Amino acid sequence: MLKVGVVGVGGISGAHIPVWEAMENAELTAICDIRTERMEKYEGKRKYTDFDEMLNNEEFDIIDICLPTYLHADFAVKAMERGINVICEKPISLKEEDVERVYSTAEKNNVKFMVAQVLRFWPEYELLKEIYETKKYGKLLSGTMTRLGCYPRWSWDGWMMDEKRSGLVPFDLHIHDLDFMVYAFGMPKVSYKYRSKRPDQDFVSVSYDFGEFSINSEASWYSSCYPFTAEFRFQFEDAVVANENGKMMIFGRDDLKIDLSEEAEGDTGNINLPKSNAYANEIIYFADCVVNNKPVEKVKADELRCVLDILNSL
Repeated sequence: MLKVGVVGVGGISGAHIPVWEAMENAELTAICDIRTERMEKYEGKRKYTDFDEMLNNEEFDIIDICLPTYLHADFAVKAMERGINVICEKPISLKEEDVERVYSTAEKNNVKFMVAQVLRFWPEYELLKEIYETKKYGKLLSGTMTRLGCYPRWSWDGWMMDEKRSGLVPFDLHIHDLDFMVYAFGMPKVSYKYRSKRPDQDFVSVSYDFGEFSINSEASWYSSCYPFTAEFRFQFEDAVVANENGKMMIFGRDDLKIDLSEEAEGDTGNINLPKSNAYANEIIYFADCVVNNKPVEKVKADELRCVLDILNSL
């Protein structure tokens, strides 16, 4: 039975904690946050407001870091130096040099480490990667990815609006799409970039050159109450693959339309998306790597370095 601790009981922990609690081979024994009120609803868990105290008092196989961005690398290193495996919310850091620091610590202490880049485990994005690799609809010609929302005034202590602590839109939102591009298509060159950064909003638009195709990507924190939207549209030689308006669709030649979001009824021949939780997928994957001593191959250090290098240039 894996003994698990979670540090940081903010927004994203609400996607992580239920997964740990549902796993048969893991027990979430303790949680840590400086805000005691955030931990009150989790009954039966030992609660700490000091991370060092938690590490001193408990024995863990895995620490799940759900803290603000600027704390990720330091807390990961501290846990791994005690021989604890670590899964950490994205990004690994705002600084590229922290990639080497974190991964070298993991290697030195013979533990596993993974950044929870959730799109790598998201069914729609996994299917897109598979279509690209198999050339099912021919070569990829172009792509568009968007990740839009409103300014996160709700964040604790205003940390998300503080560029030195969060990195703003590039590191909070755009990182998802860029990380997936690097994972699925390789390391691109930036051919165009535009940013509109103001005290109450932040917007980036970037075109990435992959040689035979390019991908345009937009990300924003608007000052208005714009609803959160995450979509993509990719043009292949023989079809357009689109994840838009809550549906994953394939538009092919001769009026071919396949809705991959619908549940199959009978033997329709449709390839339907699995009904799965991407946050569960990433956590289960990491736990399996720990239990069976497998290398964490889904997220690689050189890919993380590439992503941080590009983000710091925007």
